[in-house]
Amino acid sequence: MRTVEHDGRETAYRVGRPDADGPTALYVHGSGGTHRAWAHQYGPDGPTHPAVAVDLSGHGASDDVSTEPGAETLRAYTDDVCAVARATDADVLVGNSLGGAVVLHILLERSLGVERAVLAGSGGKLAVAEPLRTWLTEEFERAVEFLHEPNRLFVDADERTRSRSMATMREVGQAVTARDFLTCHSFDVRERLDEISVPVLAVVGECDELTPPSYHEQLAAEIPDCECKIIPDSAHLAMLECPEAFAGLIEEFLSGQQ
Repeated sequence: MRTVEHDGRETAYRVGRPDADGPTALYVHGSGGTHRAWAHQYGPDGPTHPAVAVDLSGHGASDDVSTEPGAETLRAYTDDVCAVARATDADVLVGNSLGGAVVLHILLERSLGVERAVLAGSGGKLAVAEPLRTWLTEEFERAVEFLHEPNRLFVDADERTRSRSMATMREVGQAVTARDFLTCHSFDVRERLDEISVPVLAVVGECDELTPPSYHEQLAAEIPDCECKIIPDSAHLAMLECPEAFAGLIEEFLSGQQ
């Protein structure tokens, strides 16, 4: 892991294939996750371009921030991603769920020189159901179990994948994971999607009940240059559940073949 210092804290990130040809893609994980959500993307079997995967503040090896859920936290996470993007000369941003909200915020509010973006399991609005919001703050283990039921994070994950994913969420912890989801709940840029000027790929698992295909169809309808792709037999974490299909879509998009 490498780190970059900014705004009084250090943000950790991992680099894969730094000497490869093509644009550098910076991958941003979702709520309660870490850079390891992108292991298939920065690993040897992923797309052939240089890849960077960040740990947002309070996740994995990155320093935490003292921010309230919502706009303040979103700005802090945006600062994390911008710092890593500048340190690695990233050309492309790829965000899953909360990470997609961060990517959209950057496209709308920051001048980073991004050439393309991928929104995976995300949307212009990321509402979180009231029972889940309550469990995240009062019954965390129930929230973790709920998110790992079929057709949420995974269609029907094997026990090893499910256990590892649950362990990661517990390691990130209740306070940070709840902050993540509550920040998602307050996020809504649907009225500004037509301001996005770079090509965008919206990718979703066909069984994703957290950010369903309709969210991505709306992105494709509202963003001037955006195409929606649906990955069969996968849910919210399609990049882990169907890594070859996900990597293939990224590779085509970055090669300008979409």
